[in-house]
Amino acid sequence: MGVKLRVVLADDHAVVRTGYRRLLELEDDMEVVADFGDSDSACAWFAANSADVLVLDLSMPGRGGLETLARVKARETSPKVLVFSMHDNPSIVDQALKAGADGYLTKSSEPDLLIDAVRRVARGERPLSADVAAARAGADGAAVHAGLSPREFEIFRLLAAGRTVEQIAARLFLSAKTVANYQTMIRQKTGLSSVLEMYRHADAHGLLDGSE
Repeated sequence: MGVKLRVVLADDHAVVRTGYRRLLELEDDMEVVADFGDSDSACAWFAANSADVLVLDLSMPGRGGLETLARVKARETSPKVLVFSMHDNPSIVDQALKAGADGYLTKSSEPDLLIDAVRRVARGERPLSADVAAARAGADGAAVHAGLSPREFEIFRLLAAGRTVEQIAARLFLSAKTVANYQTMIRQKTGLSSVLEMYRHADAHGLLDGSE
C-alpha cells in the first residue's frame, strides 16, 4: 500500500465525526489525521498543518462553514474540500462551490458514496450527490440572493435570522462597521430593504435552517 490520503473531519456533532472517522479508517488508502467540532479549531490546525482532503459540515459554530471553507482554501497549500452537509438547497450548494468546495454530498448519501467522494476530490474531480445535482438543475438562478458573494450570503442569512449587526460582528470576528457596510451592499444587491423582507425571502427559498 502506498501513501495514504490524509483526511481531516470538521463537524459539530461528535457522534457524526466518530461515525465517519471509523468508516474512513476502514479503508486501506485513508487515514484521519484530525477532527474538529468548530470552525476556529479547524482553521488553526490548517495554519500549521496540511492534509489531502477536508470533509466539512457547513453548520458549524463560530465563523461558520462557508467562512471556514474560504479561509482554508485561501492557504497556499490548501486541501481539497468535500462539503458533507444536511443542506441540499441549490443556493447554499452554489455558495459553497463559489467559496471553493471541490465536491458536495448531503448526509442522506450512502456511506460508500462518501468514501468514493473523498477519493474523487483527491483526484481533482468534483463529485455531487444525486439530490444536490437534481436540486441545482431545477434551481432558479434569477433569485435576488444569487448574486451575493459567499461572505455576503452568510451575513444575509444571519440578518434574515434576526441577528443584530453587533452579534454578527462578534460571530464572524469582524468590526460592526464592516458588517454594516455588508448590510448596505446586501440591500442594494437584493432590493430587500428590511430585516422582515430578508426573513420572508430567506424563508420562502429555504435558506434558514435554525442554526444561524
